[in-house]
This record gives sequence, structure tokens and C-alpha cells, in this order.
Amino acid sequence: MNNRDRVIASLNHRQPDKVPYQVDFTKRAHKRMAEYYGNPDFLAGLGNCLSGLSCEPKNAWEEVSPDIWRDEFGVLWNRTVDKDIGVVCNRLVTAGNVGDFELPDPDASERYRDFEERLPIRGDRFFIANYGFSLFERAWTLAGMEEILMAMVSDKSFVNTLLDRILEFSLAMIGHACSYEIDAMIFGDDWGQQTGLIMGPELWREFIKPRVKKMYDLVRSKGKFVFIHSCGKVDEIFPDLIECGVDVFNPFQPEVIEVFEAKRKYGGALSFYGGISTQRTLPYATAGETKDEVARLLEEIGRDGGYIAAPAHAMPPDAKPENVAAMIEVLQSQ
Repeated sequence: MNNRDRVIASLNHRQPDKVPYQVDFTKRAHKRMAEYYGNPDFLAGLGNCLSGLSCEPKNAWEEVSPDIWRDEFGVLWNRTVDKDIGVVCNRLVTAGNVGDFELPDPDASERYRDFEERLPIRGDRFFIANYGFSLFERAWTLAGMEEILMAMVSDKSFVNTLLDRILEFSLAMIGHACSYEIDAMIFGDDWGQQTGLIMGPELWREFIKPRVKKMYDLVRSKGKFVFIHSCGKVDEIFPDLIECGVDVFNPFQPEVIEVFEAKRKYGGALSFYGGISTQRTLPYATAGETKDEVARLLEEIGRDGGYIAAPAHAMPPDAKPENVAAMIEVLQSQ
């Protein structure tokens, strides 16, 4: 089996010869590991199974002042501390302009340049179109987190209008992305915090579920797998995600989700991607404890397929390099 074969077998709930895996890094974590290995190109030999394709045009981000970046929607991100994502520092959408605020062009050919350049030389990687900030996250980055959450109760018309406009943009973009020979789409849309859904299950089902189902249905109609990334404790909606057509749930945080129970309960219908603790094990455990945790995940969560082993998020900068190296050793030595 090559890496793409392993991913496809696993997502079809068949046992691959090795559990597929993916290890991604934040900028600061990558720098630490490059120093630890003495090799700035260590990623080339890692053996990752997934390749992400950007759904943004190459000029989507512009640094408008030192450490302040503007995305293609016009949202400003302060990256003074967090160099990978940043913190939103403006508000663009209100009840007064929600119906006519200008959105980017989902049909622009430049948006799919990454697809056209990389897919012809795909090798053995499983290719995923990456659509981050795909609904709820895009809404609050445009209109404000507090404003969106309050409006879900006090101004439903505003929220519905904004989400419908984002959905229209998303469906057009998904249609274009899925016309290429990709294997899957991954939707980033954090709905959770450490203790549960940010907006609660009832409001999630009212505002989010019917719209993401349309997005996921479109992907599946094109014969592609659906991945969803949502941080936090959101396992109470796993049955809803299965109903909506999700194939793979990420990041599968063991700090807030009982991963072995989730596999037993939902593993026949849902695959998992993540599971290696970035809040406890990688920053605080020993290398030996890290190896034991990763080996157990491969054995139990990876049994009968349905698993892509990975840290529960892109590697944070406080992860111990020796623990990261121990994790990689176990993943590579299967």
C-alpha cells in the first residue's frame, strides 16, 4: 500500500497495512524541531499521508502594517503574538450592511491555482481541499463573536441572512474545488470549547446543521470524502455529523473527548483524525509515556481502520522536542 491507499482503506473502515498519519507544525514548533534534528528539511522525510490544497487565491493575505494581516474578506488579524492565525481586530458586518456586504469571488480562477499546479504531480499523497473558517467562524470574524452569539437569540434574521450569504459563497467554491481530482474536502469551523458547544446544541442545530448538511451533501455528490475540523468538546453532536454525511472528524481532542469510547460508539460510521494529546502528553509527559500513548492509539483506535493518527492540532510551540521525536518514531516504525 502507498500512503493514499492507506488513507482510503482506513476511511472505508478496512484495516490498512499501517495506520496513516499526519503531523503538522505551527511556525514556532517547526523551528524548534528543525533545531532539534539539525535539519531544516526534516518534514520531507516525515512520511505524512495528506496534502492540503488551499482554497484561497495566492494574494488572499496582505500585511497592511507590521504584524497586521488582512484576509480576502477584509478581516484584519493581529499576529503580534500568534504568528499562524492571529486575533481579529476589526468588525465589518452589522445589521445595517449584512445584505449587501461584498464577498470575495468564488469563481475567480486564481482561487484554484494550487489545485492546477499540484494535482498533476500528486505522487502517493491523499489530497484534501482545505476550506477554513467555513461558516460559523467566518460569520463571527466578520460580525464579532459576541454579536453573533447574542443575535442567535435576539436577532435571528441578521444571523440567518449572514449565514445564508456565506453558504452561497461556500457552495459555489465547493462546486469548483470538487471538479478537480481531489480526494476530500476538510471544513474548518470551530464550534466547541473545553466544556461543550459554544452556542449549545439547540442553536447549533437551528443555525449550523442545515447549512453544513448542504455543503457536505455537495461534496459527497461529487464522490469525495468529507472531513470536519472542530476544536473542543463537540461529541454530543457526533450523531448529527454522521447524519449530515461527515466521514472524518478532527482534531479528536483526548483532553475533552473520551477517544476510546468514541471509537467504540461511533467508529462504525465515523473515522477519526487526531487523538494525540497536545495539551497534556506532548508538552508534559516523558518520551516513554508519549510512545506508550501513541502505540495504544494505533492499536485500539486504528483497529479495523477508521483512523488517521495525528496530534490533536498543529504542533504547539510548547511541545517537548524529545516527545515529538518519540511520537514520530512510533508512527514511522509501524
